Amino acid sequence: MTHPLLTALAQARRRDAPLFVKWCELSGVPACPATPASVARFVSDCGALGMDRLWPAVQDISRMHGSLGLADPTLGGVAASAMSAVAAILPPRSWPSPFKQRFDALPYDIQVHLASHEAQRERALRRAQNDAASVRQKLAAFEAQTKDEKTNGNEAATRDKH
Repeated sequence: MTHPLLTALAQARRRDAPLFVKWCELSGVPACPATPASVARFVSDCGALGMDRLWPAVQDISRMHGSLGLADPTLGGVAASAMSAVAAILPPRSWPSPFKQRFDALPYDIQVHLASHEAQRERALRRAQNDAASVRQKLAAFEAQTKDEKTNGNEAATRDKH
């Protein structure tokens, strides 16, 4: 007879992270507790699934470990770098180079948030630059019109005097 705790652990693994547990069984590595290296291998091996399927599977691994009071093997390090390699999210252009190099170590959801925020910031910046260019054009046209009116007005005033 199996110990009830081991049975509960096996059920939790299959319920909470089914894709990862199946991969672990095929790969001959323990699913729980998982190592960051095994999570990184899982991410690399299953990268063809796409981030829409892979990210929820990684979150399942995180939840499984958290629900059992274990350290989360998906945070930072090799697991985050593997996710970054699959996701291929570029670091924000506005970041200095040393920080761009550390971007890959951030968790995927943080990378997505930062990339989205950067895209919004760049759109707002382009919009402000376009608005400023439009105002400069209007100002130049107004100045040209004013100069033209002054020149034409002076010629008319000069003719009236003679």
